[in-house]
Amino acid sequence: MRESFEIRDTDAGGRIGELTVPRAGTTVETPALLPVINPNLDTISPRRLADEFGAEILITNSYIIHGDDTLRERALEEGLHDLLDFPGAIMTDSGSFQLSEYGEIDVTTTEILAFQREIGSDIATPVDIPTPPDVSRERAAADLETTQERLEVAETADTGEMLVSAPVQGSTYPDLRERAGRHADGTDLDVFPVGAVVPLMNDYRYDDMVDVVAAAKRGLGADAPVHLFGAGHPMMFALAVAMGCDLFDSAAYALYARDDRYLTVRGTRALDDLEYLPCSCAVCTAHSPAELRALPDAERESELAAHNLHVTFAEIRRIKQAIRTGDLLELVEQRARAHPTMLDGYRTLLDHAAQLERRDPVSKGSFFYTSHESARRPEVVRHHQRLERLSVPDTLLLTEGNAPRSDEFDDAWRVEPPFGPFPRALSKSYPLTAEVPARTDRAALEAAADGVATLVATNPETTFTLAHEGWPAAVLERVPDAVALVDLTAN
Repeated sequence: MRESFEIRDTDAGGRIGELTVPRAGTTVETPALLPVINPNLDTISPRRLADEFGAEILITNSYIIHGDDTLRERALEEGLHDLLDFPGAIMTDSGSFQLSEYGEIDVTTTEILAFQREIGSDIATPVDIPTPPDVSRERAAADLETTQERLEVAETADTGEMLVSAPVQGSTYPDLRERAGRHADGTDLDVFPVGAVVPLMNDYRYDDMVDVVAAAKRGLGADAPVHLFGAGHPMMFALAVAMGCDLFDSAAYALYARDDRYLTVRGTRALDDLEYLPCSCAVCTAHSPAELRALPDAERESELAAHNLHVTFAEIRRIKQAIRTGDLLELVEQRARAHPTMLDGYRTLLDHAAQLERRDPVSKGSFFYTSHESARRPEVVRHHQRLERLSVPDTLLLTEGNAPRSDEFDDAWRVEPPFGPFPRALSKSYPLTAEVPARTDRAALEAAADGVATLVATNPETTFTLAHEGWPAAVLERVPDAVALVDLTAN
C-alpha cells in the first residue's frame, strides 16, 4: 500500500481518498481540484482560493519561476508558500508543458527537482515527454522510454518529504499507456498524472481520453492516486472520476473568464449570449448579465473567474456526494447528455465496465435505470458473471410474471430487465431492487436476454422455459434455441 494515499469510499471507478502531503503538513481529500496559478498573474489570489473557495491544494509552474530572475530569487528567499500566500499544499509542474509547446527547455529533471525542493514545493514533477495524440508508434515508444528513464532519475533524487509525481505517457496507444502505468507504479514515486490528454479534450475526443485513462489504470495499482493533467472543465469531471481519476488541475476558470466565457456543468456560454444567469453563486446573485458586461475589464474578469470557480468546486462536491450515496454513474449519465462527444465518452467508459466492476461496491442504495446505457453498467456485468455461481434445478421457469401455482417446474425465477434471471430470494438484494421505467427499452431487454443465455450456457443439463412479456423477435434471437418460449401477452 502507498503510505501517502488511502481510499475511503468507492463507486464505479470513482473513489474518495485521502492524499497525505507530509511537507505541507496536510491531508487533501480527493477528488480534488488544483487551481492553476500563474505566478505572473493574479486573477484570483491563492489566499482567496483557500479562504473563499476551500481549495486545499493548487498547482503552479516551477519552470516559469525558475526562468524569471525576480520570481526565482523571491521563491528561494521566501519559499513558495509565502511567495504565493497559500496555506495548503502546492504542487509544481516542471516545464513539460513548455517542452510540448516550444520543443525544448533549458533544465534537466535533476535540476528542476532540486529547484522544486529548494523553493518548498510539496509535490514535484520531473521533466517527462508529453507525447501528443496520433503520432507514430515509434515516436510514442521512444518518448515513453525517455520519460521512464527520467522517472528512474527522479526516483534516486534526494527529495526529502516532498512527494514526486510519475507521469504516465504513451500517446493514444493503449498498450503503451498500460506499460507506462505499470512502470510508474513499480517506482517508489507518489502521484501518477496521465499526461498529454489536453489535445484530446480540446478536440472533444472524450472517447479516446477514456481509452487512454482506462489503459493507464490497468497498469497502475488500485492505491495509486491518479492526476488527469489539464482536465479543467467541470462538464467532464464526473466522467473522469468514474474512470478513476483523483486530481484535476484547472486554468479554465481564469482562461475562460479572460475571454468573457461563463462556465456551467453543461458547457460554456459567452457572456454576451446570456440574458439570465443560471446559477445561485455569490457572483450570479449579485449581478445580472448586463451588469457583468458593464464592469471594467479587470473587474469583470475577476467576477467571471470567481463564478467559474464556484461552479467547478460545486461539481467536485456533487461528485463526492454521489460517490457516498452510490449514484455516481447516474450523475455521469446526466452530464453525458450535455454534449454528443460526452455521450461518446460515457459509452466508451461502459466498454470498460468489466474493469470498473472489479472496484465497484457490491451493494449500494439503489440502481436507477435512466437511459439505455444503464443496461451496460458494471452492476449488470457483475450479475451476469455471478449467474454461474447459482444452483439451478433440473427444470426452471424464467418469467417476467408471477410464479406458477402448478408443479410443472422444479423452480421459477424472476426475469428483470436489464439483469435477466435471478432466484426470487434475491429480489430484495442490490441491484435487483432497481428502479426501471415501465416502458422497457430495447437495450434492457437485450441485456436480460444475454443474462438468460449466460445462465443456459453454464447449466447445459437444465431444461429452461422463458415466459416473457412480448419481447421483440430480434431480442429473442439472443436466447438459445434450447429454451422454450412463452409469450405472456399472447392471451
